[in-house]
Amino acid sequence: MFGFLNVYKPKGKTSHDVVAILRRVTKIKQIGHTGTLDPFAEGVLPICIGKSTRLIEYLKDDKAYIATVQFGKSTDTYDIEGKVINTSDKKVNLQQITEELDNFRGTISQTPPIYSALKLNGKKLYEYARKGETVEIKPREITINKLDIINFDENAQTLELYIDCSKGTYIRSIANDLGVNLGVYGHLIKLVRVKAGDFKIETAVTMDKLQTVEDVRANLLNPLSMLDFPKYELNESEFERIIHGNPIEISLNDCIAILTYDARIVSIGNVIDKRFKCSKVFER
Repeated sequence: MFGFLNVYKPKGKTSHDVVAILRRVTKIKQIGHTGTLDPFAEGVLPICIGKSTRLIEYLKDDKAYIATVQFGKSTDTYDIEGKVINTSDKKVNLQQITEELDNFRGTISQTPPIYSALKLNGKKLYEYARKGETVEIKPREITINKLDIINFDENAQTLELYIDCSKGTYIRSIANDLGVNLGVYGHLIKLVRVKAGDFKIETAVTMDKLQTVEDVRANLLNPLSMLDFPKYELNESEFERIIHGNPIEISLNDCIAILTYDARIVSIGNVIDKRFKCSKVFER
């Protein structure tokens, strides 16, 4: 089995839980996912099955979310599952929020939460946090492509945002930092990923529709439809050369390209001076 799945990860399950379930259903060990979602979060989780796991690095990695922030409290995890560490009775209004959001658009510096799987000196940050150890977390550069207010309930002090961002963005950090900057504290109470690259929530498949191997096979996406690179259809002699790891000359300018044969992906690699060199071969 070879291809991608656009899975809707349910709230309460980890990304690894979804992979484990699909391994049991398909009896295939070679299954991976792109872009971990926290257990309390839900939404789009791209899954790669079989040799398509070798294509993960070629998938687009921008993400989009609908996030709900609760003002008035901050937690140690920056989300609803954490321990409350700060509170405020101060209220904010829509104008204040609108003005402050300007500081979060574009390329910005963001400090990841201590309760995250990001590694420091070979250990995950949450391992330090659980032991009460203090470590220096260096800010990272991220890009917020779009940040729009969907709804603001002034009485409840809850804010719903649409966030389109680069890989590595922590939405929990945005919720926390926004609350700090406004002087009222804040934390994330709901998160739905609506897009991961070209995988969108409108076409995501829920886990209840992936109960059998046949279900999985029926919902498989051809990697060729999800990879935005030039494609070149091989003739028989070229196919033979490629599956034996030999370079060929093709009529494409310098780029990453995908070679196909009979509408199947055979190889992905680099074209330099009209010469294709394999990076990965999928048929032998």
